[in-house]
Amino acid sequence: MNGKFRLRKSTDFKRVRRLGKSYAHPFVVLIKHPNQEGYSRFGVAAGRSIGNAVERNRAKRRIREIIRPRITRILDGWDIVFLARNAVNHASHAELMTALDELILRAELNKKPYVN
Repeated sequence: MNGKFRLRKSTDFKRVRRLGKSYAHPFVVLIKHPNQEGYSRFGVAAGRSIGNAVERNRAKRRIREIIRPRITRILDGWDIVFLARNAVNHASHAELMTALDELILRAELNKKPYVN
């Protein structure tokens, strides 16, 4: 994921978690909060409940890889944090893609298609 689209600072993560609106799924939680940028930024976090460092990093990599091609279809002006849950490493790639697409729809972050 391009560095421009990544949330990196812990203060940004804390702000989104404290002030944002969340949408839960058994695999992932999506939290969104508006930003002042002309584009959306994304962060992925996995707590110790996921497992050891290898499992946490695997969960974050899987989520980032699914989000990467969807960046262009997500509305601009949002900071979005994805929190991995325990079941994420037991989900297939297709199940995780479906879960993230469902969360993006529920959070109303999809760009509206142009209608003539």
